[in-house]
Amino acid sequence: MSDEKKKEAELDASSLKGYKEKVAPAMKGTLTWEKDLIFHGRTQRGYEVDFDAKIEWGCAPTESLLLSLAGCMAIDTVSFIQKMRGQISDFKLDIIGERNPTPPQYFTRIQMVLTITGKNITEKQVKKAVSLSHEKYCSVYHSLRKDMEVDVDYVLNIEE
Repeated sequence: MSDEKKKEAELDASSLKGYKEKVAPAMKGTLTWEKDLIFHGRTQRGYEVDFDAKIEWGCAPTESLLLSLAGCMAIDTVSFIQKMRGQISDFKLDIIGERNPTPPQYFTRIQMVLTITGKNITEKQVKKAVSLSHEKYCSVYHSLRKDMEVDVDYVLNIEE
């Protein structure tokens, strides 16, 4: 096995250490109707989110799904870059979801742009981190439709 392949295998094996090994095999939550089409959600750990069909008092469920995908990809990407000894000083992920025009209005295409600023970060590291998240580790992505198109671009700002 080449040195590069060994390093990739080590990164892959070590990437589960930390947050990924703490994932429970089952998750719970509670959704309570407040009024009209407004619902209050609470996770098993006590985190809360409000859902509102009119999007006046809370977010739409599809908005939270989009942000969940962004959060999952961001956590993976930052974690992998840090494991590759990159030093991130700023990270932002912009996400756009295009939906089927008629019910069910599922996401047909997702576009993400990651803006990463830091030291000791290469394009190769960013591509590898995004690839690992997209192809193997992002649980939210792997819970969505297989025919959904996903485009991930990035802007890398290197600090001296």
